[in-house]
Amino acid sequence: MATSDPQTSTRAVPRGQEANVRSQRRRWTRAVDRWDHHGVVGLEKIIAAVVAETAALHPDLAVDVGAGTGAIALPIAASCKRVIAVDVSQAMLDRLAERAAAQGVTNLETVAAPAEQLELEPGSVDVVVSNYALHHLLDADKRQFVHQAATWLRPGGSLVIGDMMLGRGADSEDRAIIAQKVTLMLKRGPGGWWRIAKNAYRMATRTSERPISMQAWTRLLEGAGFVDVTGRRVVNEAGLVIGRRPPAA
Repeated sequence: MATSDPQTSTRAVPRGQEANVRSQRRRWTRAVDRWDHHGVVGLEKIIAAVVAETAALHPDLAVDVGAGTGAIALPIAASCKRVIAVDVSQAMLDRLAERAAAQGVTNLETVAAPAEQLELEPGSVDVVVSNYALHHLLDADKRQFVHQAATWLRPGGSLVIGDMMLGRGADSEDRAIIAQKVTLMLKRGPGGWWRIAKNAYRMATRTSERPISMQAWTRLLEGAGFVDVTGRRVVNEAGLVIGRRPPAA
């Protein structure tokens, strides 16, 4: 287990992006214990789907962006020669390192950096993977991340994104997903009602969660030059989008 060499970008950072990075770092540093014990509850199916898609590629080097305490990075280490786990919170990565040591995982390195400012050597990575992290980025930063990922990948390399994928009710699929979630929360009584109010506020203000639809993610990947782009719904609002950097001519 080691800390790797990729660095935070030195280019000028927009004010809105920097404010969001600080907010996310504070949020996830405070949440380490809760996330490590309860964070994956409800995400088991999307985690399994992302791990299966990534592991099937048998990459030499996979980079997990928004790795948290290792829900993706630790299981994919079994099928990769090397994994770099990236997170905005050093506290999350410290917990990941403890878990890796306890499991005897030795081919995993950590990098404390926000996804928006991460820099990797061009053409050096086989798979860039992220699960339930990118919806916290500003929309412009989502677009920038996808374009950056395309440069990090070797020809033929893949970008695998698992995330909350829904818009704000503009189409029938979004409305069906939102209605399903509201119905489930209503059945949970006062605790569920509070979740509805909290999530409605977050969706309306886009202060910490800024999901976009699967179709929007697909367009972002295609716009960045990815080919063979596919998307599928995994469960409820969770979706999986995968694209491949074109192979060398």
